[in-house]
Amino acid sequence: MDVTTAAPTRCSWCGDDAGYVAYHDTEWGRPLVDDRALFEKLCLEGFQAGLSWLTILRKRPGFRRAFGGFDPIAVARFAERDIERLLADPGIVRHRGKIDATINNARRLLELLEREGSFASFIWRFEPRSAPSDPSTIPTTCPEATGLARELKRRGWKFVGPTTVYSLFQSAGLVNDHAAPCFARAEVAADRAALVRPR
Repeated sequence: MDVTTAAPTRCSWCGDDAGYVAYHDTEWGRPLVDDRALFEKLCLEGFQAGLSWLTILRKRPGFRRAFGGFDPIAVARFAERDIERLLADPGIVRHRGKIDATINNARRLLELLEREGSFASFIWRFEPRSAPSDPSTIPTTCPEATGLARELKRRGWKFVGPTTVYSLFQSAGLVNDHAAPCFARAEVAADRAALVRPR
């Protein structure tokens, strides 16, 4: 007997690109509490500004190589010769302002860690306490993302506007913006319910 299994329903934005589907299924929206991984996500969201996320996703291995695995201690030490190397690297998005911002933000992260102890606990303080009023639409920001963007900018961070920060909220599981019919929505909801928020 031939039994055909229907493909799961997903958010429409991931299309049918295998890498995008894998990212959607296993990563997007899953709660993240690792400092280095959150720093990487925020940097990549900054690089994504004006581009498609799929472009960034395809270049992520190149970004990781170029930026030392997004180890903030290593990136904070980057000098002009490193910037020149990055500007010549076709494996990343070669945008001087975004490269400078990533190095600057690594330095600001080290300052934040000195004061706060954990990037994750700092980020999760801004977790939205309520879902969007209309779950059929995906917002581009929220008051908490605006608040975090404002606080990061006050501390000297760059390329961290409210839309970029909200994209971090989506990818790092501070909100669950999977579409209502998407199979991952319930999984992410369960992950978020079980999560011990960092303090």
